[in-house]
Amino acid sequence: MAVLKSVQRAISNGDGQHGSDEAGPSSASAGPWRALKRFWESRGLPSKLIALTAVFVLAAEALIFLPSIANYRVTWLQERLTAAQLAALASDAFPGGQIPSALRADLLRTAEVRAIASRRQGERRLVLAPQADMTIDYVYYLQREPASFWEGVGLKFQQMKDAITTMFGDGGRTIRVVGHAGPDNADLIEIVIPEAPLRAAMMRYGLNILWLSIILSVLTAAVVYFALSRLFVKPLTRLTRNMLHFAENPEDASRIMPETGRLDEIGVAERELASMQRQLSGLLAQKNRLAQLGLAVSKINHDLRNMLANAQLISDRLVDIPDPTVQRFVPKLIASLDRAIHFCNSSLQFGGVSEAAPRRELMPLKPLVEEVADSQGLPREGAIAFVDDIDASLLIDADHEHLFRVLSNLVRNAMQAIESVEGKADGEIRVVARREGRKVIVDVTDNGAGVPQKARENLFKAFQGSTKKGGTGLGLVIAAELVQAHGGTLTLVDSAKGARFRIELPDRTGD
Repeated sequence: MAVLKSVQRAISNGDGQHGSDEAGPSSASAGPWRALKRFWESRGLPSKLIALTAVFVLAAEALIFLPSIANYRVTWLQERLTAAQLAALASDAFPGGQIPSALRADLLRTAEVRAIASRRQGERRLVLAPQADMTIDYVYYLQREPASFWEGVGLKFQQMKDAITTMFGDGGRTIRVVGHAGPDNADLIEIVIPEAPLRAAMMRYGLNILWLSIILSVLTAAVVYFALSRLFVKPLTRLTRNMLHFAENPEDASRIMPETGRLDEIGVAERELASMQRQLSGLLAQKNRLAQLGLAVSKINHDLRNMLANAQLISDRLVDIPDPTVQRFVPKLIASLDRAIHFCNSSLQFGGVSEAAPRRELMPLKPLVEEVADSQGLPREGAIAFVDDIDASLLIDADHEHLFRVLSNLVRNAMQAIESVEGKADGEIRVVARREGRKVIVDVTDNGAGVPQKARENLFKAFQGSTKKGGTGLGLVIAAELVQAHGGTLTLVDSAKGARFRIELPDRTGD
């Protein structure tokens, strides 16, 4: 009923939309199909499963029905031939084969035929003549066992075709049937019968088969439904409900899919879903912590800038002190304070979308590297040597401040890696740069402890790639973002000892 209502609504809606007959028959027929499609798609898996199971069982019963009704028809006709054979044998008991009229009528009624003839040794004999003139509408030949497989297949198809013709006919034909009365009898028996009794018997048999098919389809559909529902539909429904439940609050770890320990594909889906949910829940929790951290940084940013501004004012007064040592360090102190203030002003950009776009310029690289070494207090005599193997004429197309931050981070990490090795007195940090076409390659190498394998896997991930206890791993993340903003890459290159980070920075396109 629901399907019919959906179809009716679709037809009425279609009439209301078009308002005329100009839509044509194709548009009118499309409405019911769309309604059926929408109705089918709106059903759940249990409803679809039981409907499809019943349909497939009925289809299988229909395929079985045709050979079955064809065999029933052949058996019914064969029984009539056997009864006619008995009547022929009874007629042989009378002299000259002349059967009394009363007995003749009784034999025809018993055999349910109108006339009987036999063929023996090529001679045809009329055993029981018909009581009145009649017209033969069709002749059927009941063959013995086929000689080959394909002949048998063809015979089966012909028998099914004849059965369909009989069932869907009106039963008014008179037919003649020719065949052997038994497997060991070489004589042929011919009978003339009306088709109506045969059709009535086939209809009764077909209705019995129909009801039996319906009962079997319902029982089979129920058994298959409960089996598949328990094995597949219910687990899939549980997966769907869990996904919807988890989507309401992904941060709640108690909503993660519980594993049942199944070893089949559904068990794999459960485990993979649970793993994905755990990862998502962890990432959301981490992002919440980062958001809280960003909020805290934004609160202290104003006070920190004020403190740095006061320090800058004090450092400005140091310029008036004539001491040579003070005059030598004051410019570096002022530059460091300016850089710190600028960093505080732009610190909130990391919590927004991304770093500020680089302001690139073509500049010599060697002075910048020397400035980085000077800001880190390198070289340190007797502890860490610093070597910058860079041609003074090498120019790089980059943002001065961004590149300074990247190199400072890499050099600082190299210093910490060397200092982590106890008793090491021959530490060395080497910065090598060269130009290859339209890009500059900078290698920062140290002979420290190197990067552990565990840290390599998450080297450029925040809070996961730190190599020291208590570290956040943000330094390399920020450095990688700054390099990527220039269209370049920051990678860890395999080395025999220590660590080597490589910066590949291309020139601006179109210059």
